[in-house]
Amino acid sequence: MFRDDERTRVIEEVGGLARLGSLAAELASESGGERVMLVSDPGVAAAGHADRAAGVMRAAGLEVALHVDVAENPSSDDVAKAAAAAQAFGPALYVAVGGGSAIDTAKGANFVEVCGGRMEDFRGHDTATAPLRPLIAVPTTAGTGSEVQSFALVGDGETGAKMACGDPSAAPRVALLDPELTLTMPRRVTAMTGLDTLAHAVESAVARPRDPSTDGRSREYGCAAFALVSAGLPRVLVDPGDLEARTSMMRASALAGLAIEHAMLGVAHSMANPLTRHHGVPHGLAVGMTLPHVVRFNAAAASAEGVAIRDTYAALASAAGLRGADATELAERLASRCAELLECAGLGTGLSDLGVTPADLPELAVEANQQWTAGFNPRAVDPDAFEALLTAAL
Repeated sequence: MFRDDERTRVIEEVGGLARLGSLAAELASESGGERVMLVSDPGVAAAGHADRAAGVMRAAGLEVALHVDVAENPSSDDVAKAAAAAQAFGPALYVAVGGGSAIDTAKGANFVEVCGGRMEDFRGHDTATAPLRPLIAVPTTAGTGSEVQSFALVGDGETGAKMACGDPSAAPRVALLDPELTLTMPRRVTAMTGLDTLAHAVESAVARPRDPSTDGRSREYGCAAFALVSAGLPRVLVDPGDLEARTSMMRASALAGLAIEHAMLGVAHSMANPLTRHHGVPHGLAVGMTLPHVVRFNAAAASAEGVAIRDTYAALASAAGLRGADATELAERLASRCAELLECAGLGTGLSDLGVTPADLPELAVEANQQWTAGFNPRAVDPDAFEALLTAAL
């Protein structure tokens, strides 16, 4: 299911954390050292995963420094602290154990420690001024897909605006997917990260390609990810110990992450950033609440900007076993399934449930229109379109 020619080697294995020592030793040796900078966060550390990872690597003869001072939505300030710790330690390898916050902070620290400067200097793609150190990503959630991406998404320390900072050498060399590590996620986190995976799969499948040479990989990966999350999310919410469903969700997250790597995202994510910034709406919930309306908005056009929108939505729906008479009906079934999964999460179905009011929408719409992901949506948008979408999501 994962293509061998991707930058990141994906290893899926229940109990796979036990392999981290040998994998880290191999990559550290390639870099001419035996020091590993392990980046995690307080919640993952409290669950014991960071110490377990460090213990496995120390047993393999590596010297490990542990940095867990990472915020839930990391900013360039978090990156600066991690980079300073790395500069003092001198690692040959980075290992990130945690969700997207830890993985993105490790990527950011890698940029700053190797290249100097500040995180703000690395906005865009191909921005590293020297090859970055190898990174192993060990996700403990099933949501961001950062474990297979060449971008770090962190907030500007002054404005809070999300920055996408990328380079081919920033992509993890290895993504170690051990579904046992997700068993400690609270139900709320499981739900929100699952909704994030859902939005990644659906948005990236129809987003305008960042690189025309990707020959439809975003659609291929998006369809596979949507099928997995459509079946797996309800199961894991009913039975958190369902290891098979946990495995499906981790695989879906990585596949959707690869889809993003080839095509980027769309306007559900454009709306999510200001909703999080101004109203504290958790990211996964924000994209989950807006996604059904985005699907319907995009599906109003059969195609746009060279993207076969309805046909691609039909392919997503069909991959998950949904049925319809034609592409228009299948696109509506897709939107309905996204709404069903949101309801299944049990965290509210509209933005008004989270305190957003009609008076808030004009400002949110203007800011959403300024987000970089808006430029990759297959249908053109403007503040009026965003206000209509936000109104529908209330």
